Amino acid sequence: MAFPADLRRCQVLGLAGTACLALGGETAGALPAADLLHPASARAALGLVGVYFGVVLLIAAWLVLGRLVRGPRPPEPRSLLLVLAAWAAPLLLAPPLFSRDVYSYLAQGAMVEAHLDVYAHGPARLGGPLADEVAPLWRHTGAPYGPVFLVVAAALSGLTRGELPAGLFGMRLVALAGVALMATALPRLARHSGADPSAALWLGALNPLVLLHLVAGAHNDAVMLGLLGVGLVAALGRRPLLGAVLVTLAALVKAPAVLGLAAVVVLQVRAGRSPATALVATTVAAAGTTVAATAVAGTGYGWVGALNTPASPQNWALTTLLGRVTRALLEHLGSDLAPLAIPAWHALGIVAAVTAIALIWLRLRRRPVYALGLSLAAVAALGPAIRPWYALWGLFLIAAAAPSTSVRHRTAAVTGVLALSVLPSGGPADTGQFVLAVSGGALAVVVLWQAHQAELAPAPGRAA
Repeated sequence: MAFPADLRRCQVLGLAGTACLALGGETAGALPAADLLHPASARAALGLVGVYFGVVLLIAAWLVLGRLVRGPRPPEPRSLLLVLAAWAAPLLLAPPLFSRDVYSYLAQGAMVEAHLDVYAHGPARLGGPLADEVAPLWRHTGAPYGPVFLVVAAALSGLTRGELPAGLFGMRLVALAGVALMATALPRLARHSGADPSAALWLGALNPLVLLHLVAGAHNDAVMLGLLGVGLVAALGRRPLLGAVLVTLAALVKAPAVLGLAAVVVLQVRAGRSPATALVATTVAAAGTTVAATAVAGTGYGWVGALNTPASPQNWALTTLLGRVTRALLEHLGSDLAPLAIPAWHALGIVAAVTAIALIWLRLRRRPVYALGLSLAAVAALGPAIRPWYALWGLFLIAAAAPSTSVRHRTAAVTGVLALSVLPSGGPADTGQFVLAVSGGALAVVVLWQAHQAELAPAPGRAA
């Protein structure tokens, strides 16, 4: 397929960005313990600069592509999918970036294969090289993931026989499959919602957060969102039972997708079913799927009790931040209530999320895809833990059903901020690393500005 010149430039610029990401990640990424470099080493510093140089190039390419999508001759969805494939290609063989969660996935899969209770014990119980790769915070905590993801992780563990490079590559392929499902679902969801399919793909699939965290980070959120998207497509296509099954499978990867069952019920009611019939049919399909998937996985129902795993006080979240401030104030006052501050704020956050979800559905029940996107965004923002890739829970569906360009603009602004918020190693930043990251981004801005000025300059021998 021949691309227009502007689209080709976007493709090349984004490809340069992800190539720099992959190269920089070789020394600054979330590397296996044996390959980790000291952050102050020259190679690690150069890699960190390269990663942030690439991130800014990728964001720039994405923003320019957004202008093309909003222009008089927007690219077709097929062309955008080819751009996505090109941008993702350099990341396929790159080391993990921006998080060490993929090592937890591999260790948990090995635990399931070894018939260890992955919900009662952390990867430390497994021991060995895989457990050593898991971030210390999660070595002694149970898995918060459902049986569908764990059976995939266990199958991958069996196929790769515990070999780390093969396991990392396999987990990235699993994430890519999830992204492919997302990209397949977005245009159909957009058409149903009266939105532009190309704009939906731009915001929901070519989004830098998708490439940085779902592809480069190999997060299982890709599988959750992919199953959720195709489940909603099935429900829109008057196959509500299949939709309920697929959405339930998504929730059995990560629990927040269970909210998608509300959209399946609403879509059935809009298609002419009575609310009671729709609710009963969806509940029966979801319950049957849960029982069957859990039986196949053989992991039991311990995941229900392990859902509080991400609620560690060390996690960053709005409610955690408020809890820490409150705890410090109570400690200063000598109050015995100080230890309760963070749990109390977490509880308030959950109450606020439930209230927000109820209000969203009361107001937007005629737009179930958009209502679901906002609901998932509320869960991510008000929950006890937040990561940049959690923003994709809501963003994915908001991209498909946003009612106006201004909503997309605000969502894109959030994307730009979150894309710059995490180090490629997945660890906290010290002052030196922060300076290096800013330097890499600033260098990319200078290069982009010089390239822009060169384009504006008149050709030799021509009048300005």
